[in-house]
Amino acid sequence: MLKRQLIYLNEMFPPAERTLVSILLFFEIYFVLLLNMGVVKPRGIGIQEFIGAFTVFSFLLLLRIADDFKDYDTDRRLFPERALPSGRVRKNDLWVLLLFFTGITVILNILFMNNLPWFFFLYIYGFLMSMWFFSKSKIQKNLFLALITHNPIVMILNIYVLSFTTIKYSLPVTIYTVLLAFTMYFPGLIWEIARKIRSPEDETEYVTYSSLIGYRKASFYVLILILVDIVTNIFLVINLIRPSVVLLILNTGWITWYILSYIRNPHGKKLVKMVEIYTFITEGIMVLTVALFLRMGYI
Repeated sequence: MLKRQLIYLNEMFPPAERTLVSILLFFEIYFVLLLNMGVVKPRGIGIQEFIGAFTVFSFLLLLRIADDFKDYDTDRRLFPERALPSGRVRKNDLWVLLLFFTGITVILNILFMNNLPWFFFLYIYGFLMSMWFFSKSKIQKNLFLALITHNPIVMILNIYVLSFTTIKYSLPVTIYTVLLAFTMYFPGLIWEIARKIRSPEDETEYVTYSSLIGYRKASFYVLILILVDIVTNIFLVINLIRPSVVLLILNTGWITWYILSYIRNPHGKKLVKMVEIYTFITEGIMVLTVALFLRMGYI
């Protein structure tokens, strides 16, 4: 079983990569909020912060497994090479993996964390989402309904981190709290839409946004979200290290050019790959801004 579970993790949820993503996501929200709220002497990073980052990792794994369960029949037809539908991994293997990580996460949060209401809300919403909110026949066949019911989970995960930070430091909810919730929500939303945009010649029976409204409209919608996202990012870093604003604008400039060129002619282009690169650069700039701000002795 362990061998099969490792096959699944390596192919569907690379542990090293996802661990790094989880740590960056947690501490980016954590430090950007503290710095914008004027907390110049954080109490140090302790077990709570690492449990918070582990919770992000564990929950993202839960979502990955839940998606494979939900889409099993579809994947058998359209993606038979994947670990689960190919038979190289069994459903029982994933159930054990899911229950193991969920159990550890629940115990650690109950013992050490200060934001249990948001933690349980996160997992309850995740459970309902994995069950299609008990309306599978309606939601599964409607891509837009699936988006508005499933994608908010990213926002709730962000609020889990924000709630921990605000409670630990007794911070009020301000515009910075709200902006952070949204600016960390947009990358997931942008990627979710971009991965389901294909050029006309690449369309299959797999339902995509481009097959429903056309690749031009879908791509333009992604561009709008990116522009809104960059405004929230700029607002959060402009009072920290202003040269970061220039980097964010330059990064937005090239992805805007790429999306517009994709709208003109999508042949041979992979929109989601470029969106992923844009997202990694954006989040990298945000993390680098925090690191430099700390390094320069402001806190």
